[in-house]
Amino acid sequence: MVKSRFAPYLYIAPGLLIISIFIYYPVVENVISSFYKWTPFSDTREFTNIDNYVKLFKDSIFIIALKNNFIHAIISLIIQVGGGLIIAAILEDKVFRKFAPFLRTIYFIPVLISITIVGLLFSFIYNPQFGLLNKFLTVIGLSELTNGWLGDSSTAFYAVIAMGQWIGTGYIVMLFIVAIQKVPQELYEAGRVDGANKIQTFFHVTIPQVKETTFVAVIFTLSQSMLTFADVYVLTQGGPGNSSQVLSTYLYDTAFVDNEMGYASTIANVIFAISIVFYVIQTKVFRTGEGD
Repeated sequence: MVKSRFAPYLYIAPGLLIISIFIYYPVVENVISSFYKWTPFSDTREFTNIDNYVKLFKDSIFIIALKNNFIHAIISLIIQVGGGLIIAAILEDKVFRKFAPFLRTIYFIPVLISITIVGLLFSFIYNPQFGLLNKFLTVIGLSELTNGWLGDSSTAFYAVIAMGQWIGTGYIVMLFIVAIQKVPQELYEAGRVDGANKIQTFFHVTIPQVKETTFVAVIFTLSQSMLTFADVYVLTQGGPGNSSQVLSTYLYDTAFVDNEMGYASTIANVIFAISIVFYVIQTKVFRTGEGD
């Protein structure tokens, strides 16, 4: 009787141990570290109370990075989630179904390419002298729009965002395609019988039926936006003049360039807190798992 009572806990113990070691402990340790001033080369840590947090919200670079993360998140939601759902619905339409396998492959290829290779590709595209983007603008008679995209503080971050959308949209499209394929065809037939056109069917049948997948796509897109690092670092390294800094790159520079580990822990905690807030809001908005 005693053995059977404790048996379930023994089964979940290995999983709890792994989660505790690799997730819960680092989170708690990082929170504690944020109240200290220390470097990897110091033997002692100086307790600073909440000074790191006070400093953080007076830090102009942190404000730029935070703003950039929110801009990245908003644009990604519009293009990747909104645009991805529209593309998926189009590919699953009878008109395009014959070409759908080929088009799915085209959209998904960027997901499979290394971010370093993609960064090199886009650095050539954005090159002010021989880049494809400036050449294209010149050919179509818009030479006045040519620019040094990655060297201009007003366009550098948006150039990085554009690369991120090219990489990420295909994955979201595939998620929605799978979800749309599971929607009962009887619902679409009922809509057609009632006189609904394709746009009305999209809004009243497709969107409600892929609510759970939309929730997953939003969480994935927001987490990717808040943790974006490689695309920024490959293209601009946060420049020019910190104009394309995001929280992850600023955290990296603070920890491994400036060696301010306590301050870097504070930035990490802010990223963690924002992610939790986003998750809670999304859960309330989408009301996933609740009965209709």
